[in-house]
Amino acid sequence: MSTGATTLAIPRREAAADSKLRDYAELAKPRITILELVTAVAGMYLATHAQWSAGTVVATLLGAGLLAASANTLNQYIERRLDAKMTRTAGRPLPAGRMAPVEALVFGTVCVSVGFTLLVLGVNLTTALLGLLSWFLYVAVYTPLKMRTPLNTTVGAVSGALPIVMGWTAGGGALDTTALGLFLVLFLWQYPHFMAIAWLCRDDYAAAGYKMDTTVEPTGARAGAFAVAGAAMLLPAALLPALRTAYSAQTYAVLTTLFTLAFLLAAAWFLVRRNERNARLLLRASLLYLPAWMTVLCLFGS
Repeated sequence: MSTGATTLAIPRREAAADSKLRDYAELAKPRITILELVTAVAGMYLATHAQWSAGTVVATLLGAGLLAASANTLNQYIERRLDAKMTRTAGRPLPAGRMAPVEALVFGTVCVSVGFTLLVLGVNLTTALLGLLSWFLYVAVYTPLKMRTPLNTTVGAVSGALPIVMGWTAGGGALDTTALGLFLVLFLWQYPHFMAIAWLCRDDYAAAGYKMDTTVEPTGARAGAFAVAGAAMLLPAALLPALRTAYSAQTYAVLTTLFTLAFLLAAAWFLVRRNERNARLLLRASLLYLPAWMTVLCLFGS
């Protein structure tokens, strides 16, 4: 082989390696994984008042991150044929044919094994079991239920609400009223959040045959009602974490009430006028609510 051909081959191999790494990253769904890790950090901060050990933080983030990456990967492995039917997901590595299914299966299996081991050895058994429960619910229950019943949203919300509790227990917190409040806020928040997504993606979901609230009841009235109910129940749930403190509970309660009422207003507007614009408004409100609540929680609820 000539020197010129060798020179050309090296960049091609590097480009192929970069492309493969990007595909693995896409399988892990980094935005969702990072969001889960942010909630875990908030739970840990609340439990430790930021007096945490670097080793525990690293083990928690790596372990929880690998479990989330595994769940997202195996979800795509199971749904690869359905993803090919939807415009939104047809370009993912598996339906697009850029990656063999066995590669995703191995990657997901390695991630869950290493992540669980890290949590057991580097954090504590309670946190590891909570992480494994979240993974199991997402992969083995939520994913197959999407083809059978809209109750898949409830199961997915349970799975998505556990990382903040993992952070709480990783910081030494007990499974008490505070843990319940943290769980309920993340659980209820997902209803308006996912109802907005389900409305915006209803055509794709219908093409794949998913049983979502916006496909089994296409007017959106049911989705709107669930969004309002979830946002309305957020207020009492969000006040639970503040019961353990006295000096800052009032400030936390006032700010949380204001945030929640604004979120509820967006959900109610979507229920009254179910259209793309209001669904996007509700989605944006959900994405603003969560970091705002966690910030206030860490500043005034601990």
